[in-house]
Amino acid sequence: MTASANLFNQAISVTTVKMGKYLTFTLEKEEYGIGILKVKEIIGMMPITSVPGTPAFVKGVINLRGKVIPVIDLRVKFGMSSIDYSDRTCIIVVEIDSKESTVQIGIVVDSVSEVLNINPEDIEETPSFGTRLDTTYILGMAKTGGSIKILLNIDKVLSDREIAALDA
Repeated sequence: MTASANLFNQAISVTTVKMGKYLTFTLEKEEYGIGILKVKEIIGMMPITSVPGTPAFVKGVINLRGKVIPVIDLRVKFGMSSIDYSDRTCIIVVEIDSKESTVQIGIVVDSVSEVLNINPEDIEETPSFGTRLDTTYILGMAKTGGSIKILLNIDKVLSDREIAALDA
């Protein structure tokens, strides 16, 4: 196989992984998307038990039908200001794959928008922001309806060390 054919096949495989259905949500005034296959459920805000000694973005844990699930505030994780929760604030329970295991966590978002089917031609690569900004958790930028949605690789939002700490 020639080098150009190999690059073409890699581009097709990356696009295939990125295209599909995404649950979209807002943080601050930006819209984000997570692959629908990673989403286990969406629940309204419920009491969160704080856990001492955890990073600021870890809100604590919830009891979801007898299962203890760690909850993170994505606004805080992304360096945005924290806000009071509203009636639109909710928790998206996602399944994250790490090197060690698969773990369910809840992510607090400002509001859930909709499920979108995103075509490969509507997805652009993540722009380069220089070497000091880590964008490994961004799959790409989806152009939909005159706006841009940031597609997240939810498996990369937390480091393996952070996931292991939550799983413990």
